[in-house]
Amino acid sequence: HNLEMKHLPGADPELVLLSHRYEELERIPLSDMTREEINQLVQELGFYRKETPDAPVPEEFQFAPAKPLPTLLPPQAPTADGKTPPKHDKEEHPDL
Repeated sequence: HNLEMKHLPGADPELVLLSHRYEELERIPLSDMTREEINQLVQELGFYRKETPDAPVPEEFQFAPAKPLPTLLPPQAPTADGKTPPKHDKEEHPDL
């Protein structure tokens, strides 16, 4: 779940990890890895493996392996006048 394979003829295989904003975080070369090692790596990274292609994904894995958004937000610091800025609702994305 949340893993997409794209075959690029002539390119060395690599796993490209993206942020929730589709920004590249890391590239992991796969050329020297066996299928079993790649499966283990994907599992260690927190991807969920469905039993069958059309099987439902448990709610706790819907956004796996991404971390929940609140952990990505920096803590709110007081402003120059000593007041703390208003906090965002847990469900509200700060860019919206």
